[in-house]
Order: sequence, then structure tokens, then C-alpha cells
Amino acid sequence: MNHLESFRTIKTFIFDVDGVLTNSDLIVLESGKLLRKMNTRDGYALKRAVQKGYTVCIITGGKSEGVTERLKGLGIKHIYAGISDKLEALDEFVYTYDIDLGTTLYMGDDLPDYEVMRRVGLPVCPSDAAHEIKAISNYISPIAGGGGCARDVIEKVLKLNGDWLQETALTIS
Repeated sequence: MNHLESFRTIKTFIFDVDGVLTNSDLIVLESGKLLRKMNTRDGYALKRAVQKGYTVCIITGGKSEGVTERLKGLGIKHIYAGISDKLEALDEFVYTYDIDLGTTLYMGDDLPDYEVMRRVGLPVCPSDAAHEIKAISNYISPIAGGGGCARDVIEKVLKLNGDWLQETALTIS
């Protein structure tokens, strides 16, 4: 099966946050609060996937009320934040929602994602992921974390399944 065909079978998306939905940078305020920057095009794609009936899940070691609220605002219901054992969170998600790992895409960027990525049907990563993660990924997005890499993979799946945009012919008069 070629890479594009493996995207066609995806029904569930799982994403890490730091290094995937954000770049790997954190701004540390004097108060100790951490600031992250998220890509609006990733946000649009996540929302579109939810609207089209795909299951979208977030598993992240970070814990940020702002990030959680942003993701909920996009319609994402399955958010596991502050997770130290991502494999345990994956097992809980799969068991609770009867998820088929063979039709699941996981996008991660660093070692905490490694074991989870080895369990899913389509492990993918951003262009700036750790070498160990790139080595086990079936697809490496040409886009870095926080720059639209989530949109890259969501768009592929949705386009292959006719769920992205119904293009109409434009007529010029």
C-alpha cells in the first residue's frame, strides 16, 4: 500500500501538542506561566475533521487551560492533558471509545510519543521531529511543528475521502 492509500483508511486522528500543534518553543513569563503559539490553519483542519465525523484526540504531556479551551472550541472532545504515560492514555482512549488502531493516525515529535506511534496504523511526524521519531514514521510532513503539519495530514485524509472541499467549476462572465 502506498503512502497515500494509507491516508485513505484513517478514521481517527491523535495529536501531541508541544512540537506538533505548537512549535517546540515555550515563552516563560515571570509568573511561571507558559505561553504557546498555535497555527490557525491547523485549527481549521481539526475543526473540519470533527465536523466530518472523524474522531480527533489529543494526548499531551503539557497541561495548559488555554490550550485545552482552544481545542474544545474546535470541537475536540477527547483531550488527555498532563499525561506522563501516553501509552496508558492511548489504551484508555481505545478501550473507552472502541477505536481501531489500524485506522488511526498519530502525529508526534519526540520520545514520549515513540511507544504510542509504534501501536497505530499510521505514525507520522513534523519535519523537525526527533531522529528516533522520524525513523518510525510512515510519513514525515515537510512542515515543522506548529507551522501547519497537522493540517498537512488531515487535509490528505479528508481530500482522499471527499471530505475536504467540494470544488466547483468557476465561470467567468
